[in-house]
Amino acid sequence: MLNKAILSAEVSKFIKENLKKDLPSLILKGSPFENVSIQEIATQIKGLKVAEKKFPELYKNSDIIYPPQLNLEQTSSEITAKYKSSLIDGRTGIDITGGLGIDSYFISKNFDDLFYCELNKSLAEIAEHNFQVLNAQNITVYTDDGLKVLKESETNFDWTYADPARRDDHGGKVYKFEDCEPNIPKHLKMIFQNSEHLMVKSSPILDITAGIQELRFVKKIHIIAVKNEVKELLWILNNDLSGTPVIKTVNFEKDKIQELSGKFEKHHPQVEFSLPQSYLYEPNAAIMKSGLFDLVAVKTQTSKLHQHSHLYTSGELMNFPGRIFNITEIKEYKPSDLKRYFKSKKANITTRNFPESVESIRKKFKIKDGGTDYIFFTTNKNDEKIVIICKKV
Repeated sequence: MLNKAILSAEVSKFIKENLKKDLPSLILKGSPFENVSIQEIATQIKGLKVAEKKFPELYKNSDIIYPPQLNLEQTSSEITAKYKSSLIDGRTGIDITGGLGIDSYFISKNFDDLFYCELNKSLAEIAEHNFQVLNAQNITVYTDDGLKVLKESETNFDWTYADPARRDDHGGKVYKFEDCEPNIPKHLKMIFQNSEHLMVKSSPILDITAGIQELRFVKKIHIIAVKNEVKELLWILNNDLSGTPVIKTVNFEKDKIQELSGKFEKHHPQVEFSLPQSYLYEPNAAIMKSGLFDLVAVKTQTSKLHQHSHLYTSGELMNFPGRIFNITEIKEYKPSDLKRYFKSKKANITTRNFPESVESIRKKFKIKDGGTDYIFFTTNKNDEKIVIICKKV
């Protein structure tokens, strides 16, 4: 049962005063309130700490109630939820795996009516309370199996959204769609009998080719990264669709958004190869996940160093979705010469298409981590091992 006493003025004041205090010590002291336990207070404090960075819109609202930490960790961030909401709209939508309701809340802004479905009663109660607080009056809450609600509803939905649970019966992580709950591939026929379109969220670890084979009707795949870390994959499905899916990569940086999109094709006939020129480019994590390594070269008018190095170069500075470096030196990989050169050096090291690890290179050449120099150990178009010393642009 949802305890709304947690929102009383005196409890809220106590939580704010102890937000930055040591939580284990606070728990040991127990609750100063008869109607609110210290565990409930601790859950709210943990939730606020997560929300400050992950859900800023919710953090600003003092009447939001937070669930246990595991549910917070498993839910989408505000930035990725807003991105989802920009992709779909319509008259009616349904979220068959509601959870905390972050995705439902932001997606609902583009629909007249949205059904939120969640089997976990306590989580559904928290979500319903938060929807009311956020004035999301077009969301209807169902404490039920989302697939059952979808199948039995008289509504034909414009969109179905699903974020299948990625844990098995023993709490272990799973990644394939058929191993998640619900099993989306198994229920695709029913979903499309009751919904025009489907959007599915998956783990960033899922192999793209495997996902396409499982879901079959994939129209578009969105790879979402935040600060160069891939957070989730979004799969857009249309019934009976055939052909090559489009992949869109997006990387949200602090002051910019890096985007690239194209057909899911491994090789592009127009790609050029070159020895290192003035600038070196390293694709962001979303592009690295996408496999669109040739396409990024063609679209940015850069040249690849090697088919498998996934580093790019140009004589003039180009706009590139990733990190950009000014090349200061290029050296052959001759350990005896490099040991003298790297003596007492401090640098950030990256390896691409190179037989040694960063750790072994640091140990071999006694290079300390950090500083303003960036060193790439890689292979050029002539299959020669080289070392590129750079400064970040």
